[in-house]
Amino acid sequence: MQKIPQDPAAAFSISDLAERTGLSAATLRTWETRHGFPEPVRRPGGHRRYTEHHVSQVRQVLEHRARGLTLEAAIAATTRESAATDHSVFAGVRRRHPALVTRTLRKSTLLALTHAMEDECCARSREPLLVAGFQDERFLRQAEARWRELSRTAHAAVVFAALTAPHESGAGTPLRVHLPDRAAMRREWFLVCDAPDFPAFLSAWEVPGQQAVRDADRRFEAVWSLDPTVVREAARIALTLARELAPERADELPAPPEWAPREVSADLREATSMFDRMLTYVDRARP
Repeated sequence: MQKIPQDPAAAFSISDLAERTGLSAATLRTWETRHGFPEPVRRPGGHRRYTEHHVSQVRQVLEHRARGLTLEAAIAATTRESAATDHSVFAGVRRRHPALVTRTLRKSTLLALTHAMEDECCARSREPLLVAGFQDERFLRQAEARWRELSRTAHAAVVFAALTAPHESGAGTPLRVHLPDRAAMRREWFLVCDAPDFPAFLSAWEVPGQQAVRDADRRFEAVWSLDPTVVREAARIALTLARELAPERADELPAPPEWAPREVSADLREATSMFDRMLTYVDRARP
């Protein structure tokens, strides 16, 4: 069993975990007894406590089970996936949430979706955690004015790009993380807005072989979500990568927020699915 961590996020009881995942507390205890999963955090009195990561792990097991795996195989697959090192936000989220639908979109469409998410985050969220990947410094420069404004009221803001200038920091300025030449994130575009009132996530991987394509028409394989659990996973992956890429700035990097992501309603899932399909048609219709 895990010892008591210095992690304020370990606040869920087994009843909370059961409610969030649709399983019974008795089933979760049986899994733990027979398979050692999910492995709880133990409080001094012996009480089990869980984090948002436990919620995600249990849901991954259920997704594997829905695809036909036995319980033992589903737990083994989830454990392997959780232990694997993530080299990008896109890859990490896709591995943890394989049910997310991917769409191939042009950069111009992605830019419009990103700006819409940023605007909503700025208008509706109070002190959000903002994390974004810009690939090259020139793209970060193009968004610099927007991100200075977003950072002004954010709890914290972190951006990734292949930088040539010194890392800048300060009040109202995002903390910058340099992407080395061989970093997988050099091909990735992403935005994370981790906030209780407007959680949003978008990540896209650039399809290879587009050297001769006009910048606005470059194609990306994209995933996005308003599910608070997915958003929190994306934030954790991004911040972990930031610590690996910039260990000298680890003390400046924020921790994920302490608020617990809420459950997604059926209405939001249906609206998200409809909007997802609309994006594809809008992207195809653009000249």
